[in-house]
Amino acid sequence: MKELIALEKRSPGKINFGSAGVGTTHHMNGELFNVLTGTKLNHIPFKGAGPLTPALISGEVDMAFDGMGTAVPNVRSGRLRALAVTTAKRAELMPEVPTLMESGIAMDVTTWYGLWAIKGTPRPIIDRMYQATIKTMALPEVKKVWDSLGAAPGGQSPAEFEKFIKQEIATWAKVVKASGVKVEN
Repeated sequence: MKELIALEKRSPGKINFGSAGVGTTHHMNGELFNVLTGTKLNHIPFKGAGPLTPALISGEVDMAFDGMGTAVPNVRSGRLRALAVTTAKRAELMPEVPTLMESGIAMDVTTWYGLWAIKGTPRPIIDRMYQATIKTMALPEVKKVWDSLGAAPGGQSPAEFEKFIKQEIATWAKVVKASGVKVEN
């Protein structure tokens, strides 16, 4: 990572990173990386993760902040090289790949999913949905799928998830402001 950052700083804007589109996790990870490292990686948006992978493999883009489910098979086959993971801990699927934190970059980002309900949904229904979700996530066949993608079910309570969402909004609002990302129509 130190070599990548040094290379970029010698020629700002010459290294590009691909994403699945403006505002996607791929894109925002790259912008956060730029903010934290003082780099100016050039963003190249694609129309989804599907076109991003072949562009990365072919060298059309220099790098990407990609998900484990897509990246791991391509790293293992030798088509891609993993530089780091964005999570605080090393990934179980690729324990040999260091974290960005190990390189001195204070970045801890995961892709997450949430279960949402319409505002005003009665609390007993929310609680029932939560309990059903926890029960489902514990099923061996569901766990197997998550594990194969390098993902870990969270299981936060509705109150914890609400707090997490507020923190995420605040964090990413700062990144958007610092990077100057604009919404595309």
